[in-house]
Amino acid sequence: MRTAQIRWSVKSGWEKEPDFAAVADLVMAFADHEFFHSETCFNDLRATFPKAHIVGCSSSGSVSGVEISDEDVVVTAIKLEQSSVRLASVDVIEGVSASDAGAHLMKALKGEGLRHVFVLSDGLNVNGSELALGLNQSNLAVTGGLAGDGTRFGKTWVMADAPAQSGRIAAIGFYGDVTVKSGCFAGWEEFGAERVVTSAKGNVVYEIDGEPALKLYKKYLGEMANELPASGLRFPLSIQENKSAKPLIRTLLAVDEVSQSLTFAGDVPSGYLCKLMRTNLDSLIDNAGLAAESAQPAKQDEAGLCLVVSCVGRRLVMGQMTEEELEIVQERLGEATAITGFYSYGELAPFSDVMHCQLHNQTMTLTTIYE
Repeated sequence: MRTAQIRWSVKSGWEKEPDFAAVADLVMAFADHEFFHSETCFNDLRATFPKAHIVGCSSSGSVSGVEISDEDVVVTAIKLEQSSVRLASVDVIEGVSASDAGAHLMKALKGEGLRHVFVLSDGLNVNGSELALGLNQSNLAVTGGLAGDGTRFGKTWVMADAPAQSGRIAAIGFYGDVTVKSGCFAGWEEFGAERVVTSAKGNVVYEIDGEPALKLYKKYLGEMANELPASGLRFPLSIQENKSAKPLIRTLLAVDEVSQSLTFAGDVPSGYLCKLMRTNLDSLIDNAGLAAESAQPAKQDEAGLCLVVSCVGRRLVMGQMTEEELEIVQERLGEATAITGFYSYGELAPFSDVMHCQLHNQTMTLTTIYE
């Protein structure tokens, strides 16, 4: 496998193309800039990489190595030597569930030698929990994430062998002699009493332990309740179906004073156990290292690619320390592994000991690809 990274910026335009551009098999682009939405951006990439599948999404920060950047486009070109890739995409339309869309993508990619599927989805118009259900119908390991839009939460975009569109889901299938591993860890601390979600619909929670959800949430946040919903990024919710199930993390997106409800970035079913969580910066960084260990290659000097999908909430909480989670990933994987990816509105990955993909929030999710 050969990889190379270039950028586009308003000031400098495109950097020089890699020497294998004409024969690249896959190009991945991540961006937090309106240029990414334009036909010109895709046309430029197609002219530079004529044989490659071109796929990517808008971001809340784009990753190149151990650096995070905004207001540019980060592009990683990949030339495969012993494996191959295929691309499928679907646009979200009224009346078609995200679960059906996910199942359609997996059916489109089904074929001999399929080893892994990496998914990039619109981050605002797609229910990530439902999407994961559809992706799981093929009983194959799937990872990926939901596109971002900085901290604006306005509109997200996905590119799939065509100019970027809102409402699109793209899936890349990896086939043949390729090893794909993943790691998904969080690092947030639970605190307070364990409670039960007593009234919820989809991703909106109305009551916890029979009390108005927002009222209870504000009680825990104290003075920081005045800064809701922004301060909610520092206090995600841990949920689990029962005491023996592994917990999932849900990020707070919005509050409703009238209904006293909380809206999260993924489904929170009624009857689930829940606990509030809080920030521990050292633990967040340490858990990025655990994700890297889970996704490590057999040999540290093995050339490969690491796709990072980390939550925008982690970036907002860690601030200037955010790149430290990328540095520990690079350290654990080795310098021969190229790193790219984005800060997201949700992460798609299985837990380390099960096959089924889940929607996560507030995690560092890594997918490593080695031939």
